[in-house]
Amino acid sequence: MSDNNKTNQEFSDVSNVEALSSFKGVNWVGLYTMFRREVIRTFRVVTQTLVAPVISAALYIFIFGSVIGTRIDDFAGVPYISFVFPGVLMLSIINASFASASSALYFMRFTRGIEEILIAPFSYLEMLIGFVGSAVTRALMVAFLILGVGLLFGAVQLEHPILFVLYVSAVSAIFAMLGIIVALWAEGFEQLQVLNTFVITPLTYLGGIFYSVTFLPELAATLTKLNPFFYFVDGIRSSMIGYSEANTMIGALVTASLVIGLGTLVTQLFRRGWKIRN
Repeated sequence: MSDNNKTNQEFSDVSNVEALSSFKGVNWVGLYTMFRREVIRTFRVVTQTLVAPVISAALYIFIFGSVIGTRIDDFAGVPYISFVFPGVLMLSIINASFASASSALYFMRFTRGIEEILIAPFSYLEMLIGFVGSAVTRALMVAFLILGVGLLFGAVQLEHPILFVLYVSAVSAIFAMLGIIVALWAEGFEQLQVLNTFVITPLTYLGGIFYSVTFLPELAATLTKLNPFFYFVDGIRSSMIGYSEANTMIGALVTASLVIGLGTLVTQLFRRGWKIRN
């Protein structure tokens, strides 16, 4: 190839990148780079990020399916393990998305790598999409791996696959944004687990992941319906087994409102430079 041809090819490559970057004003190359970095980070510690949650889910499935489930009658026309499986899956995607976003941003703050993002041609919305999108990607990988384990145990039904992906993505996005807020607030590594330990985990277990709200006394059932986690697991459950205990419109409204509200809050925190600018 002649020098002129090489020059033309290089110019074409640069032009293609610039065109991609400027398409509709979105920095696609930057977003791809953020996604790629987080995917590589996920597979670099694959035992922690993918293998561990799958093993934990397999233990839950074994206990509730083979030990407890065989002693409990079918519920809502499905085996007990199929009823609780969406809750087991939700536990894993919550942990995956929260840990992905919080650890990524915290270590960028700690190593001053966040400064590279701030000086890059990123809008604050693109920063949000980059962090949240990579966390949702990791959560979806975990979700489908756990689905595979559930299939081996005969615990999986998937009535509405598209709705399932939408609910998993929305729930993952919510907890990714909570992870971002905690990563901005935390001054030490141990503080990353404060919200998870004292808020997320208790509300998750009190949100009906292992039981039906119909089993509860009236007051407890009413309190459960005030817990947003109840609507998260109910949405995933309805997409999998076609059974819902909550008003689906209320559940969709709660989930969508949290996605929009937290997205707006995180974008404003980025814009103000809270804890990321000296």
